[in-house]
Amino acid sequence: MRGRMPWPLVVPAVAGLVFLVLPLLGLLVRAPWAEMGERLAEPLVLEALRLSLVTATLATAICLLFGVPLAWLLARGNPPGRRLIRALVTVPLVLPPVVGGVALLLVLGRNGLAGRWLYEVFGISFPFTTAGVVLAEAFVAMPFLVISVEGALRAADLRYEEAAATLGASRWRVFTRVTLPLVAPGVSAGAVLCWARALGEFGATITFAGNFPGRTQTMPLAVYLALETDPEAAIVLSLVLLAVSVLVLASLRDRWAGTP
Repeated sequence: MRGRMPWPLVVPAVAGLVFLVLPLLGLLVRAPWAEMGERLAEPLVLEALRLSLVTATLATAICLLFGVPLAWLLARGNPPGRRLIRALVTVPLVLPPVVGGVALLLVLGRNGLAGRWLYEVFGISFPFTTAGVVLAEAFVAMPFLVISVEGALRAADLRYEEAAATLGASRWRVFTRVTLPLVAPGVSAGAVLCWARALGEFGATITFAGNFPGRTQTMPLAVYLALETDPEAAIVLSLVLLAVSVLVLASLRDRWAGTP
């Protein structure tokens, strides 16, 4: 029966495929290929691309710093309310990004719960800054890393860690020398997904950091702005994001499908 599909499923399957692929084909057809090099060299495109790459990389670094220990806590620890903690960690996956931006404003804004203290004591203000972009991207992207690393930790063979512990290795040494190498593929996959999600973040960024060219205007925000003034520039930026998405999916093919 493998490979034989009931005919009543063929039509909706093909329709679903067309629905998903046709918009991408439209993007490719309408792209200004003759002017692609010139368009990619425009200051708007280069500045948005540079800012997006920098902020997505910084956001991924923050997610690695905090997300890997959090994944270890969920996979190996036994904290009170672990199910609630896991639910809270995954909330940004289903939360509308704009709502996430509003929540960040209420906490880290100048009048926010923590933002007021940070501004009055240290003079630190995150909204409408590049740092705010990084925080917004990290907020929406960290669950991708945590879920991937937690799954890798649960699948790892504990016997290697137990053997290292019986030989006298400390918990920190076991974690850094045994556990991390074992789950390195999961960490890498989670980091790539995290980076790609941060690169494409829009709602939380525009709500929390605004849309200021050269400071907070990442590629998705530049696409939104260019649609009103220069549609061809919006298409070029969209193609760049599409190319990044395809490269990410290609690099994670075995992680997603498990087959060639």
